[in-house]
Amino acid sequence: MRVLVTGAYGLIGAACLTRLHRDGHALVGAGRRLEEAQRRFPFADWRAADFNRLTTPEVWREIIAGVDAVVNCVGVLQDGLRDDVRRVQLDATVALFEACARTGIRRVIHISAVGATPAGPTEFARSKGAAEDRLAALDLDWVILRPALVLSPMAYGGTAMLRALAALPGIVAIVGADSRLQVVASDDVARTVAFCLAPGAPARVRWDLAHPQLLTLAEIVAALRQWLGLRSARIICIPPPLGRVIAGVADALGWLGWRSPARSTALVMLAAGVVGEPAPWIAATGRAPMSLAQILAAHPASVQDRWFARLYPLKPLAIAGLALFWLASGIIGLGPGRTAAMALLSDAGVPNPIAAVAEIGGSLADIALGIAVTMRASARAALYGMLVVTGLYVVAASVLVPGLWLDPLGPLVKALPVVLASLFTLAILDER
Repeated sequence: MRVLVTGAYGLIGAACLTRLHRDGHALVGAGRRLEEAQRRFPFADWRAADFNRLTTPEVWREIIAGVDAVVNCVGVLQDGLRDDVRRVQLDATVALFEACARTGIRRVIHISAVGATPAGPTEFARSKGAAEDRLAALDLDWVILRPALVLSPMAYGGTAMLRALAALPGIVAIVGADSRLQVVASDDVARTVAFCLAPGAPARVRWDLAHPQLLTLAEIVAALRQWLGLRSARIICIPPPLGRVIAGVADALGWLGWRSPARSTALVMLAAGVVGEPAPWIAATGRAPMSLAQILAAHPASVQDRWFARLYPLKPLAIAGLALFWLASGIIGLGPGRTAAMALLSDAGVPNPIAAVAEIGGSLADIALGIAVTMRASARAALYGMLVVTGLYVVAASVLVPGLWLDPLGPLVKALPVVLASLFTLAILDER
């Protein structure tokens, strides 16, 4: 069977894609960023699909051409610079379903979420629930799968944040530590998708995908900490007012393109609980899902997992630190530091007009880099720009004022940590 998987390089999409490839299906992957996806999953035929733009059935025709079934794994947590929840999870998703109905693609498997309902507490839940109802009204062999908290060997979003929390030194502070959740393995989600694509599989069903065991968020973090091989730590609950402040900051960063898992939607979902009714799913598939303990035991943590967990919270700190450094450098250069800089260039024999242009231009470049690194779309280019500007600065200063190297606390010596910080941030910039 030739199967289209949308969101195919995401946490759930990648699990489905690899499982279906193993089962011998011909695969078409769809997503926004295809270059990396083609390198990671060369066995799939990749087609560009930006759900922010695919809001009518007609524009889906070329993407779904030649496929026998569709597995929709696309989802976004909250509105932001790159995301419109309702457009992606309702308008474009329903357009895909309607395009399938019009072109004769009968089998559609839609990945929704536990708690999805048109009357839900968040736009995420409401749009997912409304899309479910629109799909159920179509004459298709549809299946709606509603996973709980998905745990996977690959970490992204909420699962990445949980690993980072688990690796915190000393006391571990969590928002919503007492929240009730159920978990499900990404392998169990992918297995169910494969089951639903088999001949004679059930159709027109909605299943909650979750292990029946109820857990608190604190228990999940404690289990992840043990999985990482770290000593146990005291877990405390962050007061709700402070949690709302953290979520507010994360929401603001979303409009700079950063998809933080700590945004307000996540807090509301935690407060409501992530709890489903998995009994119908388990009965229909005839196989018990993996528990939290079994999920973690199936993939023992490696040193790379510990690195990731410890580095994850350092990423925003590194970006913020570099942004502040370059902004401060540029502002000081235009203000209180300008006289000293001009004097240094004059002593080096640089004509005053050229020195003025260089000093002002360099300061403005510093400010531009400091602003650019805070925005997800330009962060990588800004980090490379920091390396280039620092290199040019070191070379020029070494030629004009070589004596600066003799000052152990001078600007040339301090340029080396800036280079290392930029390289470090580049190395951990990828989100998935």
